[in-house]
Amino acid sequence: MLDSTGDRGELAEVPSTTFTSPNRMPVRLPLVVLSLLFLALPASAQRIDAIQDDIDRGSSAIAAKVTAWRHDIHSHPELSTQETRTARVVADHLRLLGLEVQTGVGGNGVVGILRGGKPGPVVALRADMDALPVEERVNVSYKSTVRTTYNGQDVGVMHACGHDMHTAILMGTAEVLSAMKAQIPGTVKFLFQPAEESPPIGGARPMIDAGVMDNPKVDAVFGLHVGPGVLGHVSVAPGPWTAAADSWKMIVHGRQTHGAFPSNGVDPIVVGAQIVLAYQTIISRQVDLTTAPAVLTVGAFNGGLRENIIPDSVVMIGTLRTYDAAMRTAIQSRMKHTAEAIAQSAGATADVTVVNGYDITVNDTMLTERMIPTLKRVVGADNFSIGRPSAAGEDFSRFARRAPGMFFSLSVTPAGVNAEQAVNHSPLFQGDDAGLPIGVRLMSTVAMDYLRGWKAQ
Repeated sequence: MLDSTGDRGELAEVPSTTFTSPNRMPVRLPLVVLSLLFLALPASAQRIDAIQDDIDRGSSAIAAKVTAWRHDIHSHPELSTQETRTARVVADHLRLLGLEVQTGVGGNGVVGILRGGKPGPVVALRADMDALPVEERVNVSYKSTVRTTYNGQDVGVMHACGHDMHTAILMGTAEVLSAMKAQIPGTVKFLFQPAEESPPIGGARPMIDAGVMDNPKVDAVFGLHVGPGVLGHVSVAPGPWTAAADSWKMIVHGRQTHGAFPSNGVDPIVVGAQIVLAYQTIISRQVDLTTAPAVLTVGAFNGGLRENIIPDSVVMIGTLRTYDAAMRTAIQSRMKHTAEAIAQSAGATADVTVVNGYDITVNDTMLTERMIPTLKRVVGADNFSIGRPSAAGEDFSRFARRAPGMFFSLSVTPAGVNAEQAVNHSPLFQGDDAGLPIGVRLMSTVAMDYLRGWKAQ
């Protein structure tokens, strides 16, 4: 039974308890009376402590195993669409647990299905498995020394976004919940996703196309993402949580000429520079940022070979991040119109191509509000906050479009490490192993609370 602070009372250890009656006289109630009062509570309130105790004990018992999995996966990182070893490690573990296992799902995806001992809804838990072309600069015992060729360059490979932790946490969650199979009222699907770091296609869409959200149909989907911050802190918010992440490319066509005689040609560098400046006004002056924030970035500007030759064309690439579908469409339209109009005014032309990437990750409002008490119960109210949306893109968005979803953040920066430097995608990114059992407890409890329909009163 939970009291108002979430602490558990061990009724079996005391023969009686003292209460104050309305006339201010102390009254000692025997254990049998307390037991009757306890039995009068809803069944979910009676049993929630026992369920949580099982999850907590199970998570602690396998903490060393989860850490070993994480170190192994971190030492053997694999880029998007290449996650064959990681997928094999995951599938072998799920088979040992007795789950129904599907491999090669949407590429290298792995799905484990745990059918509980009682009928009920279906919940999906997702983890991503791929690494990044980043050379690790963190001196840990399990440091990655893997190298590969990426875009024609020799690069290091590193789990710089924490997907090694996500995978190990979900492997641990599968073990904890498998041990509680008889208590589970429903079905749990464990979705190990490849290619999260390869928009715009990614790995979620191929997995969805392969039917992972059906047969049986998923009623809710959950995911966590580790990141910088005080170890063990959890944050979430209903509504938009990560941004739509679109990429764009622009070619400005001018007319090549000698650098000493610019009037004989059309300078695409000057035109491109004007477009870059004008793009800043799309965000600052042409859209209502009180509706939702937006970011428009020019990531590269390339053109020309010599100091005395005005080139024929320049190429720009960049990214657009939005949290509102209508604003996303409007900004894309303004990007095209602005570039074409400026180019035309100078006698040049501009070709703008926008490729829609991952969608906006929207945390279902009703589901998130229902599960916030669960998150607080696991980590404590002091370690929970309603967070702000991130401008990062996330392939989880596609799962959350097929069923109500909740995606939340778990901070894992080790003590003494600068969280502002050790951010996701940085060669300095670090995740403390102590965050792993916290993640297992969170994912296991979220799944069980949802399936059991538990809701804080």
